[in-house]
Amino acid sequence: MTQKLLAFASMCVGMFIALLDIQIVSASLRDIGGGLSAGADETVWVQTSYLIAEIVVIPLSGWLSRVFSTRWLFSASAVGFTLASLLCGLAWDINSMIAFRALQGFLGGSMIPMVFTAAFIFFDGKQRVIAASTIGALASLAPTLGPALGGWITEHASWHWLFFVNLVPGPLVAILTFRLVNIDKADLSLLRGADYLGMVLLALFLGCLQYTLEEGPRWDWFGDRTILTTAWIAGLSGIGFVLRTLTYAQPLVDLRALRDRNFALGSLFSFVTGVGLFATIYLTPLFLGRVRGYSALQIGEAVLSTGMFQILTVPLYAWLARRFDLRWILMVGMALFAISMWEFAPITHDWGARELLFPQALRGMAQQLAVPPVVTLTLGGLAPARLKLASGLFNLMRNLGGAIGIAACATILNDRTNLHFQRLAEHLNSTNESLALWMTGAAARLGTTADEAVLRPLWQATFREAQTQAYSDAFLVIMAAFILTVLMVPLMRKVAPPSAPSADSH
Repeated sequence: MTQKLLAFASMCVGMFIALLDIQIVSASLRDIGGGLSAGADETVWVQTSYLIAEIVVIPLSGWLSRVFSTRWLFSASAVGFTLASLLCGLAWDINSMIAFRALQGFLGGSMIPMVFTAAFIFFDGKQRVIAASTIGALASLAPTLGPALGGWITEHASWHWLFFVNLVPGPLVAILTFRLVNIDKADLSLLRGADYLGMVLLALFLGCLQYTLEEGPRWDWFGDRTILTTAWIAGLSGIGFVLRTLTYAQPLVDLRALRDRNFALGSLFSFVTGVGLFATIYLTPLFLGRVRGYSALQIGEAVLSTGMFQILTVPLYAWLARRFDLRWILMVGMALFAISMWEFAPITHDWGARELLFPQALRGMAQQLAVPPVVTLTLGGLAPARLKLASGLFNLMRNLGGAIGIAACATILNDRTNLHFQRLAEHLNSTNESLALWMTGAAARLGTTADEAVLRPLWQATFREAQTQAYSDAFLVIMAAFILTVLMVPLMRKVAPPSAPSADSH
């Protein structure tokens, strides 16, 4: 048992650092761009390249682990992830950074689904519930802590250490998993009948979809020729991949698992929690940076409360999971997430860490009460033989939810800011007595009556208020998605886990 716990713990550390690195750069992109002499449009690809590579490899990891075995694939991925992290820290320009981040995301992404599979093979009964709870907590905690940790590191050291911090845990994870994880055997014969066409279609679908979602809000979506082209490629290759998977003898992803009601609903809930998790992590630092003008460290400190309250909720979840049906815990978690979004909605331009504390506390608690039960209810009822391919699809849905959620929020911010600005500007005319008094006071403060000097701060204040209202709109849209999931939770069946073979028997 001690060996299994240590093996599981080492795999969890590998998953944690892979997920942490998605968001660890989010509060420090301005510093990275400055260090590499890159503009904002280029710097955003430090995060985008990681996400694209990760989202492509996640559904492939189940097949790869069957070919090379969990031990070899996880250990090799940990070694490669560590080396890629070193290269990111040593990057000499933005192009090298983007290439190394893509490599880092590809190698890190392959570790994530294998932890889910290992948990259900290592443990059964109540131990399985605890293991699933641990994985779920880490899966939502890592990206939540990313901006806070990244901001602190950048402020006290430099942005290079955002990547160098992986040089200690990476090798340890590789060594421990290679020595302790022995739950399956490599089967190189699978290379002969592999669906290589399916791999190409999957890579084209997910890569182009991620690019379209990331770049669409900035380039007017289908008004841009490149975005239109990648959208068509994503759509056609996606249809081709589904048809290929349903007809091929040895598919890469187990789409037939969606026939299972719990797996289908659980994948949907994983998608929605991905929207809530990643979109709110995107929105909050963006608001604090753009509207409040916070530094990387200030952003990190302001969003840290979410992770703290999630950690504090772990004992509560463990107590509830032993006494209540996981479906009702999931319903409470989803409802709490919706309430937290409602509490974000009254946001004003002067909100800081104090005002964000309560809604972020609710979100932290919601993540702990929502994500672990989804893992158990979705994967816990599947036969061990189907876990590898199904867990890749399940994890893909969470990351897809995050990608689509971020893209939707970016579009909302762009479109609604323009709309709110126009509505506010309509009232700023010569008949507005408050505006006349404000301009008189501004002229006195500035010591000039020049229109440009007086109107510029007015434009800035109006744009700031329009931006703030757009953030409120985005939070309300996320709230609506969670309300729908709350209504659908009763459709899930209570899980009766199949007996799993002991890891020691392999």
